[in-house]
Amino acid sequence: MVAATGSIDRAGLRARLRSRFRNWVDRRIPPARMVTLDQRRIFIFPSRVGLFFGLCLLVMLLAAINFQNNLSYGLTFLLFTLFVVAILHTYANMSGLTIRAVHARPAFPGQQAEFALQLERSRRKEHIAIRLGWPGGVEVTANLAECDSLRQQLYLPVGQQRGWYSPGRLRMESSYPLGLLRCWSWVDLELYALVYPRPLASAELPGLAAESPDGAAVPIEGSDDFYGFRNYREGDSLRQIYWKGLARGQNLQVKQYAAYADRSVWLDWELFPGLPTEQRLSHLCYWALAFDAQGDEYGLRLPGVTIAPDCGELHRERVLRALALHGLEDPGL
Repeated sequence: MVAATGSIDRAGLRARLRSRFRNWVDRRIPPARMVTLDQRRIFIFPSRVGLFFGLCLLVMLLAAINFQNNLSYGLTFLLFTLFVVAILHTYANMSGLTIRAVHARPAFPGQQAEFALQLERSRRKEHIAIRLGWPGGVEVTANLAECDSLRQQLYLPVGQQRGWYSPGRLRMESSYPLGLLRCWSWVDLELYALVYPRPLASAELPGLAAESPDGAAVPIEGSDDFYGFRNYREGDSLRQIYWKGLARGQNLQVKQYAAYADRSVWLDWELFPGLPTEQRLSHLCYWALAFDAQGDEYGLRLPGVTIAPDCGELHRERVLRALALHGLEDPGL
């Protein structure tokens, strides 16, 4: 019981320390779409190699003191001077680097979203071996030596929930030139990826009119395309009467004209009554993708949202965005 209580206390202490650290970083490096690294935004500390190097210097200094050897003193202080110079060069390698948020491409749950960033150097200064990455994502290395700016794409798996996905703070770090020190920064570029609902297949779409296939002919008064005959009704125009048939002894009939109507489908919220919200959105997402793949026109009706039938990539993105943000706040990103 005592051990369990101690474990809970340690876990709570770590959680409080992490929370305080995040708050401190938020104050020191506030979120922004563009960040230029300076002394407030850059942290530097010896790497593992640097710590081992410092330990070796300490041993060499103790040996020099013990044996009173001038060459040992000289070598120790020379290497210590090299360590100090490495601090300046490692810091200067990241100082002045500007990073901008460009865009984040939408993705479906479980997929990897693409985040595009723009790196820019300042005053013709080179930035070598800058590593970029989010926790849980793939780390990439960027070099700005022969160009003033560089577009870099990073990929990160999104969550399982629809809506806006924030990858959190981006880690930027470098150990250039000697690897003795690690220089890093945590920046929040306010970059969000839109996560669509997970497509969920269903049986035939409820309420879909099957009696009017694609290109079905629908009688329309005033059209020029002949459709067929029907029996005369009082009030029909005399110009449409089929006089030749009447002359042959047939019943009095009237010519019909028609136009070919395109098939437009409405994906309606009420097509799936009784289902939970997320399941309805997943079914609607599946059918939107299905009609888009066939090139059919389709519209969307959600509570408070109506998108007229249309087709094409822009229409698909508009429909999927409406499904992804249904019931959620849209910050207009």
